Amino acid sequence: MFSLEFMRNAFVASTFIAIISGIIGVFVSARNMSFLTHTLSEIGFSGAAFGVFMSWPPLNGMLLFTMVSSVIVGQLSVKQARREASISAISSLFLGLGILFLSLSNKNASYATNILFGSIIGINHTNVIQVIELSALVLIIIAFVYRDLKFDSFDAIGAQVKGLWTNALSIIFLVLLALSVSVAAQIVGSLLIFVLLTLPAASAKYFVHTVSGMMVVAILMGLVGVWGGLCLGYITNWPVSFFIASIECLFYFAALSYNRLRQ
Repeated sequence: MFSLEFMRNAFVASTFIAIISGIIGVFVSARNMSFLTHTLSEIGFSGAAFGVFMSWPPLNGMLLFTMVSSVIVGQLSVKQARREASISAISSLFLGLGILFLSLSNKNASYATNILFGSIIGINHTNVIQVIELSALVLIIIAFVYRDLKFDSFDAIGAQVKGLWTNALSIIFLVLLALSVSVAAQIVGSLLIFVLLTLPAASAKYFVHTVSGMMVVAILMGLVGVWGGLCLGYITNWPVSFFIASIECLFYFAALSYNRLRQ
């Protein structure tokens, strides 16, 4: 398996993806923004399709669309009353745009499938370097804002009372989330990216109760998911994203069972 270059590339890229997804996922869970992760995954598909239409690397188009739209979508869906309608409208629009861009670029259905569900065969050395660079950027930014972001995510009212720069933190987090969506889509595709950004963190909170502990457990679950998915995908020739989603769902159901038994 490791004699194949694309498998080596996939394992390196997936390792960084699991780390980033585990860390960001804890904040996604704390801020109740799973809905935005799902919406950004569909926007990422549209961005990748736009990149193909413009003869860019799909990742560049995905980065452009997710980073710009993350702030816009986040502001539109702040109010609970209009959150559901905003998500539906924006998701539908960007899915339609993605299909339009692919149609205009004369790409076939299999190419759309690769964008939506990922393709480990298409991961080359350049993609790995991009993933590492973007992951490093996310980690550096988190290191600078970690304490304030943790405070704002787990105690929003307290952060406001203390006079923390909550609006700026929200924008920073949305950009970090957009970067994470674009990075992780290299493995699981834009449609299933919310699996890595939500399930490991949602599972981790049932086992540990500190932020750092949740991050460690979420990262470990993410690593097991992506590494296991790559191995099973290689053995069976089935889609890697299917195995990743299945493994992370098993972790989540196991966490729910553990929580019920403990109670």
